[in-house]
Amino acid sequence: MSCVPPAMAARLDVVSKLYGNFAALRKLSVEFAVGSSTVVLGDNGAGKSTLLRMLAGLIAPTRGTVSVFGAEPKRHRRRIAYMSHEAMLYDELSALENLRYFARLQAQRGDCACGGPERSLRAVGLDPSLKRPVGQYSQGMRQRASLARVLQADPELLLLDEPFSNLDVDSARHMVELLTEFRTWPVMGTADDQALRGRTIILTTHQAHLAEPLAETTLTMRGGTVASTISRSAADPDQAKEDAR
Repeated sequence: MSCVPPAMAARLDVVSKLYGNFAALRKLSVEFAVGSSTVVLGDNGAGKSTLLRMLAGLIAPTRGTVSVFGAEPKRHRRRIAYMSHEAMLYDELSALENLRYFARLQAQRGDCACGGPERSLRAVGLDPSLKRPVGQYSQGMRQRASLARVLQADPELLLLDEPFSNLDVDSARHMVELLTEFRTWPVMGTADDQALRGRTIILTTHQAHLAEPLAETTLTMRGGTVASTISRSAADPDQAKEDAR
């Protein structure tokens, strides 16, 4: 019986990113399979954020090739969502007003906000009818609203940069449960081949113990390249949710 290789959600081939004399990434080669969940560890300056921004199509490599779903990231922006460590929300607006605003921007670009603002807020445990401005939210509520903003785009590739920053342990565990549930969401109308369907998560963090339930693969970056890789068999979603508790 032949072994069919997994489809790749993202791939970097000998990628370097230079800022003057500083190399944020150094000849980095790494692959992320469709439907996988990867946690990226490393100190500040290791290249974690640069990796995510490159996969999101926000920056280009100095050398090497970056592909997402077999093409340049910008060609698949509808299938990618990126959440930085900044909330990227307007403090004077409510969570629902924020999400509706970003949904309109997506529609103007021709993108689809399939999740819908109300549904996305409920998915992260926030009440869409809450009128309080985001600027008055706790840090945990702001992170959840930020996650709802990216989930409403219904992404197949979800890129999260330090999503647990300033969260208490309970809020971080709740976010892990949400992300575990997100991986089970069906993907509709994106590919004829069923093997190409699935939700892929790449997450950077300094807090490995919080992300462990999601870590099918753990990459440790150092000096702009991968220093070590630890893999485990694909986690059962129900078991991962139990681990998160």
